[in-house]
Amino acid sequence: MLQNYEIKSQKIKDDFRKLKEMSPGALEKKLTLSWSVWMFGIESFENSVKRLKNSGIDWIELKGDQHTAYSGLKLREVKKVLAAYDLKVSGACGMFSKENDLSSNSPFVVQKAIDYIKRQVEFLAEVGGEYLIVVPSAVGRPTAIDSWEFIRSASALKSCSDVFEQTGVKIAIEPIRSAEVSIVHSIEQAQRYIETVGDKGVQHINADTYHMLLEETHIGESILSAGNQLINIHIADSNRDAPGTGMIDFDTVIRALYLIGFNKRGGYVTPEPLGPFPDPYVLSNSPCNQEIMDKLVKDTVSYFLSREEEVLQNN
Repeated sequence: MLQNYEIKSQKIKDDFRKLKEMSPGALEKKLTLSWSVWMFGIESFENSVKRLKNSGIDWIELKGDQHTAYSGLKLREVKKVLAAYDLKVSGACGMFSKENDLSSNSPFVVQKAIDYIKRQVEFLAEVGGEYLIVVPSAVGRPTAIDSWEFIRSASALKSCSDVFEQTGVKIAIEPIRSAEVSIVHSIEQAQRYIETVGDKGVQHINADTYHMLLEETHIGESILSAGNQLINIHIADSNRDAPGTGMIDFDTVIRALYLIGFNKRGGYVTPEPLGPFPDPYVLSNSPCNQEIMDKLVKDTVSYFLSREEEVLQNN
């Protein structure tokens, strides 16, 4: 007798098999791999890009580091390096701390978050990025300030609607585990947050398999429930390390992504194996161990592609 999670996984497997039999053309285009580079920490942008290119990745998720008018990556350098290595920008991972918290009860902190989002969206538009990941509250602050965070955050994000409309950059709300943030932990909560914001520029979701393992009842079912709202999915295993080093069933993840047409409509699969930090932003400001990161990228890409091939050919 199957366990409950196995019953759900088997249903996804059966539906995938039907898709493969009835619409084989739906599987011709494979999933698009990107990589979230902020985890590489302190190193040159060119080194990060070279690492990805050497591992066969053609898309890059930038670190959202446009915190002030003078900080972060420089537009000219990014364009030059991307052109030299023939890489494209999928989007950017927004970095939301206590200093730029959309849900803060301080109007000064909220204004910093709004200004940050607008700068980052404008930067993405210049480099051809499609989405900006937004976390509705501060990462590393799991305790709520008060009971009004959700409404305050949604209202603040709504105030950025002009730049979303002008640039066409999509906002992707990321649910994060309750050990790291105070609000929006699941796909369902992200969908409610999106409805509360009520802006056509805020219609998408960024999922993360590590957070989903902890906050959802079933990762595959949650991917199906996100459906067309899902624009990017971060992948890491149950230990928040590279896929294949833990216990997450990535075959079911892959099947679910194909079932929602993620491969055909430009969605991105973006590894982000950060390690089990309560505040993972520590990686952002740490020196890069290039040998470890080179191996991490190669092992991750190799394992994911091998599981995708197994699913497509033998399931």
